[in-house]
Amino acid sequence: MKSFTISDNDSGQRVDKFIIKRFPNLPKSLMYKEIRKKNIKVNKKRTFPNAFLNTGDIIELYLKDDVLQEKVKHYDFTVASKELSILYEDENILLADKPAGLLCHPDGNEYTDTLISRIKRYLYDKGEWDPDESEAFSPSLANRIDRNTGGIVIAAKNAASLRVLNEKIKLREIEKYYLTVVHGKMEKNSDTLTAFLYKDKTKNKVYVSGNKLPGSKEIITKYTVLDCKNGKSLLEIELKTGRTHQIRAHLAAAGHPLVNDGKYGRERGRYRQALYSYRLVFNFKSGAAPLDYLNGREFTVKNCEMLNHFLEGKYE
Repeated sequence: MKSFTISDNDSGQRVDKFIIKRFPNLPKSLMYKEIRKKNIKVNKKRTFPNAFLNTGDIIELYLKDDVLQEKVKHYDFTVASKELSILYEDENILLADKPAGLLCHPDGNEYTDTLISRIKRYLYDKGEWDPDESEAFSPSLANRIDRNTGGIVIAAKNAASLRVLNEKIKLREIEKYYLTVVHGKMEKNSDTLTAFLYKDKTKNKVYVSGNKLPGSKEIITKYTVLDCKNGKSLLEIELKTGRTHQIRAHLAAAGHPLVNDGKYGRERGRYRQALYSYRLVFNFKSGAAPLDYLNGREFTVKNCEMLNHFLEGKYE
């Protein structure tokens, strides 16, 4: 006999789905038969395959050990680097300061050492998250930034928080601000740029147009000039829309490409664009439980290498 207590992250699943994930060697026909025979119970009572599990429920399986062999798992995140810069953390979320050069998620070339892998290893090592006890959820990123862009990325520690974060990002109730260094002096000290962006997935590149084209989406980019030095401008960017490569492509189309942007800028072969997601503001307009306590909070990266390079005149 085996017994399990349902965690927050496993709640909301059907009984049969939970069992199938946990015990891949258990034939479905036998599982349904044993449920009918009351050899699989929830809270000491008869259950049904389509019944939904709640937090704190106890599921018991009175079956032979040979069919209750749990799935053997290998966790790739355990070999990820332990290097992780945490800007803020509580029981629901973690704000990571991602270094430029690190992927948020795996791609075809890098699988093990990514930001999400480092976060999973961190939470696993400190005993806060156990994948064996959370079949339905693993720590997840609510937003992402390009590999060669540094800055704040939000990670959710539980399913409830991830749902709220996804909703609030969609509603633009989490404000994201970037610092960037561009070529030239801006025509205005502050402005809101509008255009349309088309994404070519085959080339992993986007194109900006003043006119709406088939398949294009509107982009809105607000900038404020903070400083000028050596023919370069330091800007604060507020994204009003969040499209792929929006800041890089939009400013390049406006005649002010980012410094060291080898894809949209002037320095071909350089792929460490001067761009940093440095400030985050939670500005909820409606209920956000269980994250209501974050409303009005603002988080800023205190030591931004890109900003230091600009102030020291290293961008020539």
